[in-house]
Amino acid sequence: MRKKYLPIIPVIIAYLVLFLVGKNVSGTWQLVATLLFYCALGQAFNIFMGMTGYVDFGYVAFMGMGTYGMALGITRFVFLQEYGAVIIVIGFLLALLMSTLLSIAVGAVALRLRGAYFAIATIGVNEGFRFLIEGARIWNGSEGIIFMSQLNDILGRDAASALSTFWADVMVLVIAFLAALTTLLFMRSKIGYALTALREDEDAAKVMGINVTKYKIIAFITSACFAGSLGAASWALKTPYVFPPEVFEIHYTIEAIIIVLLGGAGTLLGPVAGGLIYGISKYYLSIFIPGFQLLIFAPIIIVIIVLFPQGVVGMLRDYTKNTVVGRFIV
Repeated sequence: MRKKYLPIIPVIIAYLVLFLVGKNVSGTWQLVATLLFYCALGQAFNIFMGMTGYVDFGYVAFMGMGTYGMALGITRFVFLQEYGAVIIVIGFLLALLMSTLLSIAVGAVALRLRGAYFAIATIGVNEGFRFLIEGARIWNGSEGIIFMSQLNDILGRDAASALSTFWADVMVLVIAFLAALTTLLFMRSKIGYALTALREDEDAAKVMGINVTKYKIIAFITSACFAGSLGAASWALKTPYVFPPEVFEIHYTIEAIIIVLLGGAGTLLGPVAGGLIYGISKYYLSIFIPGFQLLIFAPIIIVIIVLFPQGVVGMLRDYTKNTVVGRFIV
């Protein structure tokens, strides 16, 4: 039974090494924090795209809702400041609740569509929701929410500073691990087998008696919950403000797609590999070739995806099949 969960070991090692490098090597924490964000983003997105084959271009909307959830939790419950960190917990609960409700609303409509129609519908949801917030002045509309002073009142200046510079990144690390663990649990359960069947051939899965809508909704909501948590930790707590054009910026969804495809869609270790390749490449290209990083990076991404259509981990999995190493790679 334990052998089923061996693939989580390389993920734990990768995240532990990242944390230790960032903590002990001077000047590397900011890079490590960026890499952790990309790994967590890939892990969360992979739960839906990797396991179903559906591409959700509106994924950043769930991250945005998580950011608003944390912001509203802090600003609306600041009167309970004597309870300190409990308000942060309330913020996370609101982030989960708001991202879940949005995913249910979107999934109820969009998941009835397939292929390009689903992708187009999700783009419309993301942009439409952003303009609704701005136009109707919901939650301060286009002015956003700035809550640094409330965070200082709740935790104190020093604790709030430590939260935004260190502990928020630790929370991202925990989210990345939990998303990976959830992916493995799905893979080793009835849910994973059903998702694999619908990814390979949805019509055949229906004929076999699989309730594909049910399992798509499970993956969709689970992935959205992790996105909401990630938005709450990596955006709201690190930069204590919410500005709609930033939190609903679609390029984060594009980055998630690239990370999953680079590492290997539907694999457990893929988002880690994809996040590291993407994050390190983007970071150093922006240093050595500022202004031209996207021009250089785009063809590199295309070449890697063309050469390794199954992703780096997908290729590695094929090469290590039926070996001792292969037990740790799925």
